[in-house]
Amino acid sequence: MTTNDEKQEVKEGIVKRSLKQMIVPILAIVTALAIGAIIIMVTSGSLAEGAGKVVDGYGGMLYGAFLKPNGLLNTLVATTPLILLGLAVAIPFRTGLFNIGANGQFLIGALVGTIAGIYLPLPPVIHAIVVMACGFLGGALWGFIPGILRARLGAHEVINTIMLNFIAVGIVNYAVREVFRDPNTTSVRTYYIQESAYLMRLSGRFNLGFFIAVLVAILIFYYLFKTTWGFSLRTTGQNPNAAKYAGIRPTWEYVIAMMLGGGLAGLAGIVEVQGLDRFLTEGNTSLGFTAIAVSLLGLNHPLGIIPAAFVFGALRTGGDYLQIRAGLSVHIVAILQALILLFVAAPTIVRWYLDKFKIQVSAGEETTISQGWGG
Repeated sequence: MTTNDEKQEVKEGIVKRSLKQMIVPILAIVTALAIGAIIIMVTSGSLAEGAGKVVDGYGGMLYGAFLKPNGLLNTLVATTPLILLGLAVAIPFRTGLFNIGANGQFLIGALVGTIAGIYLPLPPVIHAIVVMACGFLGGALWGFIPGILRARLGAHEVINTIMLNFIAVGIVNYAVREVFRDPNTTSVRTYYIQESAYLMRLSGRFNLGFFIAVLVAILIFYYLFKTTWGFSLRTTGQNPNAAKYAGIRPTWEYVIAMMLGGGLAGLAGIVEVQGLDRFLTEGNTSLGFTAIAVSLLGLNHPLGIIPAAFVFGALRTGGDYLQIRAGLSVHIVAILQALILLFVAAPTIVRWYLDKFKIQVSAGEETTISQGWGG
């Protein structure tokens, strides 16, 4: 029988481990903001002027992301696709693959889902669900291509997914301009999807897509850490030879991981259409590359990706106010994102921090670095 003291020790151990694992992303964010402040001051006319711009700029970001009317809701809107795209990167990463193709999967999923939203005659709710399923399947199909090429031919998924991004842009742009373009407007866009396929807006642009994304993250956590299928994926990523010895087929896991990641990216694309514009436009997106930073900041863990996506969503939403309040370039936000990615991906720098300042989680126990969250 487990005593109450033993249960308490287990709970305390879980809390300590969680705190240890949070050190890397927290320090990455703090360090990125500090270096960003130095860059602003150095590029200003004087130290005093630079310090004023830092205060105004960072204050403007906080105002735009959280304090202005609907600021927090707009941040949650920006967070929504980043959660799903972060998962699209994290799942293949857990399987030992690097999915650089989230942009293309996002676009193909949006296209397939939009077509279903325009032409399928279905009742409300059911139509919205079917459209999301079509978006997921479109992205999964686009993820299947690099997955099967890796599994059967050993072709590297990084090269294939990068090339498929360009192909996806071409396909979507052609479809929007030539096949599904609405002739009743001068804008280059598709017809509106049917109202029955909309995702309900709760306030302003804030819609049900955020809650769908959070629910999907929770389901992916359960899949990865509480099922034998998820165990097979993670075992393949940790040691393909050991996985094969245990009866797992790594090549099949590669295909599953890329299809699942592609499907989640496609779901992100169609949720954006259903919840926001309700039509598809031509063009490209950089959200898939931001998702790499989101996944790394969240330590490639489904639940860690939620707050990581929120951080980058806040940077996206508040970036305009950094420019307005302090007269700074909006590219400062891109620099902050890059610095966060740098420090998350460079644990040696964090180890130096810990050694230098003796950062501790609790008295008498020095923090260690974890590369991922245990399930």
